[in-house]
Amino acid sequence: MLPDSVRDIGKRVEARIDELLVAETARWAAVDPNLADPLDALHRLALAGGKRLRPAFCLAAYVSAGGNEDDDAIVDAGAALELLHLFALIHDDVMDASDRRRNVPTVHVDFTARHGAARWRGEDRRFGEGVAILVGDLAFVYADLLLADAPRAALDLFTDLRLEVNVGQYLDLLGAVSADSDVATARRIALYKSGKYTVERPLHLGAALADRLDLVEPLSGYGVPLGEAFQLRDDVLGAFGDTALTGKPVGEDIREGKPTRLRAWATERTTGADARLLAARYGAADITAEDVATIQHLLVDSGALAAAETEIARLVAEAREALDKVDLAGEGRPRLQALADFVAHRAH
Repeated sequence: MLPDSVRDIGKRVEARIDELLVAETARWAAVDPNLADPLDALHRLALAGGKRLRPAFCLAAYVSAGGNEDDDAIVDAGAALELLHLFALIHDDVMDASDRRRNVPTVHVDFTARHGAARWRGEDRRFGEGVAILVGDLAFVYADLLLADAPRAALDLFTDLRLEVNVGQYLDLLGAVSADSDVATARRIALYKSGKYTVERPLHLGAALADRLDLVEPLSGYGVPLGEAFQLRDDVLGAFGDTALTGKPVGEDIREGKPTRLRAWATERTTGADARLLAARYGAADITAEDVATIQHLLVDSGALAAAETEIARLVAEAREALDKVDLAGEGRPRLQALADFVAHRAH
């Protein structure tokens, strides 16, 4: 269950994004009514769900550094993190050819269908993907807009966050097409594509907004292992998650050939026919539902799933131990402890 602090900041962030996009849609629709469509698509996705974990980590660090949780600046920062997340999700869906996100059609699928229904010229897929790239870019720009008044140190950390998620995404793409199943590579991808971007950097941003750069390094002791645990849980959900909870097809990581540590551990631990099947069918272009089910069994039987659960527990314990050594203000510590528990046990 989401901690109360996550739900509270989530509502405030959602309201801020809603306010911004309502105004921007009206602004650009006045220039040309067609411009409402991409902004409406971004607006719908922003309000379609999401855990709002990045704003929650940012707020928890801000409070831990002595900041007032009622400050508008922390809501703007949380909204910026969420819009940056939407940028990454929309582009990621194009790269992975994903059909659904948060239980609704992905942006590129939506606009591909619009092209076909209107019988416009050209290729419908190219139009849909082109629009999705632009919608993601809009989210990226609006994230910058919301942080325009932030102090220089916070902006520099936000820049690092943006660079890291992009290089991590490239490594993820490369790992999928090269069928790289090395554990060290999978861990590096998880760190840069998700771990730092979800936990560590939002913590740093919150500390910087409170003018407490002295907390950046101590918070990394908590944020790095917890970010890694977050991505490992994502890997488990990507292979075994319930569509009703995740909003994505069952076994999506298996279908897409994602270079996860689950896959790397299974590759290390299987031999013979099982190893050949895993190498040939994991991420195959013509993968079937039966293949996905078989590979799920291999992930369990090889001990890869158990290894993931053991590692998640170890990483969360490491994060909690590091947190005990940091001098934090107010409600910061219990909030960060609750977030660690949620990351470890979440089902979506």
